[in-house]
Parts: sequence; C-alpha cells; structure tokens
Amino acid sequence: GLAALITPLLVDRQLIRQEIPWMVAVSVLVFLLALDQRLGQLDGLLLVGLLAVYLGVQLRQARAEPSAPSVETANRGRSMPMLILGVLLGLALLVVGANLLVESATQIARQLGVSDVVIGLTIIAAGTSLPEVATSVVAALRGERDIAVGNVVGSNLFNLMGVAGLSALVSGGLTVSPSVAAFDLPVMTVVALACIPVLFSAGRIDRWEGGVFLLYYVAYTVYLILYANDHDALDNLQTAMIWVVIPLTVVTAAAIYFRDNRRGRRAERER
Repeated sequence: GLAALITPLLVDRQLIRQEIPWMVAVSVLVFLLALDQRLGQLDGLLLVGLLAVYLGVQLRQARAEPSAPSVETANRGRSMPMLILGVLLGLALLVVGANLLVESATQIARQLGVSDVVIGLTIIAAGTSLPEVATSVVAALRGERDIAVGNVVGSNLFNLMGVAGLSALVSGGLTVSPSVAAFDLPVMTVVALACIPVLFSAGRIDRWEGGVFLLYYVAYTVYLILYANDHDALDNLQTAMIWVVIPLTVVTAAAIYFRDNRRGRRAERER
C-alpha cells in the first residue's frame, strides 16, 4: 500500500501467474491448519516441504531464463566484492535497527499494559517487516516497481512456509490463540484473496488501491487496540467492517476486474 502511494506498481506476469496463487493457497492452508488452534509438527513439516518445492521451482525457472546482464553493465563501475559487502552491511543494519525497535517498543507496550498477542500482531510484526517496507519504498522511488511487489509477496510466502513451518517443526508445535484463529488469520486470508482482482485485472496497483490497502491496515490496527482495551467502540467498528467496508470492497474489486477485462477484450478486437 505504501509503495503504491509513492508510484503505481506494475506487476510481473510471473507474479500474477505463479507467486500470487501460491500466496493465496498457502494463506488458506495455514488458516485451515490453525482451525484447531495449533500448528503441530506435521503441519510444520508440510509447510517446510512446500517451501522446498517452491524454492526448487524457482531455482529451475531461474536456470532456464536468459542470462542476466553482465556484471560490468549492472554494477555501474563498482566491483562485485563491494556490491556483496554493501548487501551484507545493509542487511546487518536492518537487523540491528529492527531488533532495537522491537525490543524498545515491546517494553513500552508492556508498561502500558498491552497484551503479548497485540504486541506480536502490531509492534513486532511492523518491526520485523521494516526491511520489506524499506526495500519496497526504495524500489518504488527508484522505479524498480517489480521489486516492490515481488519483495512483499516473497516475504509473505517465506514467513508462512519457512518461519511458521520451521518454528512448529523444531518446537514440537505452536499454539494458536483463539483470537488469532478466529480473527487475524481470516483477515490475512481475505487480504490475500483481495489481491487477486486488484493484480489480475490490470497487472498494476494504482495509488488509490494502495491507499485502500493502507487504510485497511490502519483499521485493523485500530481494531486490535480497541480489542486489547475492551473499548465500547469495538462493536461499532466490527459492524462497520462486516456490513459496510468488506461488501463495498468486494463490489468495487469485482467492478474493477470486469471493467478492465472488458477494456482488454475491446482493445484486442480493435487490433
């Protein structure tokens, strides 16, 4: 959402045909596996196995693609060791910065009496996602719009299959809180499904669509804060989301999808 607000994002055909369906399918799978409020070792093994299959497919496709531009053309005069050092240094600084943010913000939240679940879904989730935020925003600013989208989709896939799967596998199973199973995982799945009409319709994310995604995240965060404090406005927000915002979004997404398909067919006939 934030990257699309900076500049409309183009979506690579491979992302539309392969990675987006993977992301939607894995999101639905994790939601179904967590219905019993637990991700067991077998669930973790399944997710890690799917990650291995996914990476294998990616590696095979990468080998089949045409060769990349030469290093002399791509590095703009910098040597390969310096480029590698820059990547490693950037990753290290991102990790250090994210850890400082998470640790400090978590202590502040706990002193304010916020629950661990809310901390994990907001502060820690945002802190650990800062590398994706930084990468996508910088990519959008530099016109590398495929990277901005691919970075987010790849991160979601790795978190669901690699992080959740490996954690469940090595820890003997993860307990999923009732609130996460009943609300947060369904929201995650709905957001993944909402990407389908947006991305498949025109192969791009316009600024207003990015704004909608960002507003949804704001509404989701407000919901978590109200839920943690058992606020009286919680019921009103739930009612508005269920009966107004979600149906309106579904209708709008469907209208965009059919409109763009009609335009595409009309353009083909004119050719």
